[in-house]
Amino acid sequence: MPKLSHFRKRGEIAMVDVTSKDVTARTAVARGFVRMSPAVLRALRQQTLPKGNPLEIARIAGISAAKRTSEWIPLCHPLPLTHIDVTARVCKNGVEVTSSATATSRTGVEMEALVAVSAAALTVYDMCKALDKGMEITDIVLVEKIGGKSGHYLRRKK
Repeated sequence: MPKLSHFRKRGEIAMVDVTSKDVTARTAVARGFVRMSPAVLRALRQQTLPKGNPLEIARIAGISAAKRTSEWIPLCHPLPLTHIDVTARVCKNGVEVTSSATATSRTGVEMEALVAVSAAALTVYDMCKALDKGMEITDIVLVEKIGGKSGHYLRRKK
């Protein structure tokens, strides 16, 4: 079983040294969901929310957050993202948020994709909370990872 990479031999926390890793193209895809009431979904579909279009604001928030991941997660390396895409779409029971992050780097972009989804989901909540504070942010997961030493990862469907 692989060991946790952010610990030294005596248990101190350390940023992983990626100096000797190869620079390769890396992509990660993440997904999350904001579960909400039928009333909030109706307001979203009719675009009658007082703060504007939550899905577009969430998309921009996710992109902005991905670029600042190392500020959110203390031991993440700052990465020069070459692409980040975030989408938010209304579904039957809420809003599905997805992101895709790409970089040519020595370390992966999984955290950037996950931070993008998290920020976008939180933004949907913020924009809609006046109508329903009982919304739930759920199922934030890594869907796929491509590139790097550990190779390709694809989440199995449930």
